[in-house]
Amino acid sequence: MNEFLASNEWYWRLARTIVQGVLGVVIANIDLIMGWCVLDPSVRGLVVALVMAVLSPIMAALGGGDKGIVIPKGGANRGA
Repeated sequence: MNEFLASNEWYWRLARTIVQGVLGVVIANIDLIMGWCVLDPSVRGLVVALVMAVLSPIMAALGGGDKGIVIPKGGANRGA
């Protein structure tokens, strides 16, 4: 599980993206899956956005990322 959450390899990033998408679709259609309530289509869009807004930071926090990756930041030394 740690490799799934923390690895920066392309196939693990792709797997995380697919899992997030599947979870978003399941949550958005929970009313159809469970069959006990009906959500308005505009509410479904809101639910998907909220689920993605929560899942993305949670997966990033659990993964922790690689400490060796350096992300360059813009600054005064650009183009010099």
